[in-house]
Amino acid sequence: MQSMASGARLAALARAAALGAVDVVLPPTCLACYAPVGAPGALCPDCWNRVSFIGRPCCARCGLPFAIEAAPDALCGDCARAPPAYERARAAFLYEGAGRELILAFKMADRSWVAPMLAAWLQRAAAPLLPDADLVVPVPLHRWRLLARRFNQAAVLAGLMARETDAVDVPDLLVRTRRTPPQTRLPRSARRRNVRGAFAVRRSRAHLVAGRSVLLVDDVLTTGATVSACARALHQAGAARVDVATLARVVPGRT
Repeated sequence: MQSMASGARLAALARAAALGAVDVVLPPTCLACYAPVGAPGALCPDCWNRVSFIGRPCCARCGLPFAIEAAPDALCGDCARAPPAYERARAAFLYEGAGRELILAFKMADRSWVAPMLAAWLQRAAAPLLPDADLVVPVPLHRWRLLARRFNQAAVLAGLMARETDAVDVPDLLVRTRRTPPQTRLPRSARRRNVRGAFAVRRSRAHLVAGRSVLLVDDVLTTGATVSACARALHQAGAARVDVATLARVVPGRT
């Protein structure tokens, strides 16, 4: 499993580098719609305007964007009622428009050449979390899903982002202990049950966790059930804190 995950992640990174090199020879095109652009690895103005980036104000805990001004330590209703298992979460953009299209193309259509741009957006969103991070850890795929998809998109993003920080990239720290149905097929109320106990810290890596701060990386935060299940496993292994960085997040009522 470890060699499969590492090999797939390296292959995805190699594809991204090779496809990026093609831009040196061919005219650069928009990463989303293929319209001509002025530089490689960019979006055209129309697609850029269709990415809904998240900034302040937002929930201090889960990063949910607020529609009105709020104090830096303000919490959303959900976090005030039932704090999540992680300490903080931040996302780069809303899961809609061109942002959603880029994520789906990245993870489902093997367009790995968008990874460097997505990782840069992710790093910018995670800027408040990075100073505390000792380890950067992706949410793992089950081995059969990894085999079908050929790479873990969260692991690719985590590896690219860790290169620009002092944190250590540990792509195989977490494992899925059982195969679960995709969260997207389940109603909100069933998602937490679906992933309960589905993650664990790999025994051979457990010594890395105790007393450390972990930055957990995934592509999309919907209800937070998956990252919360991962956070519980990390805390049980002795992690001092767990923060979460995702490319996108779903805001109820917007999708």
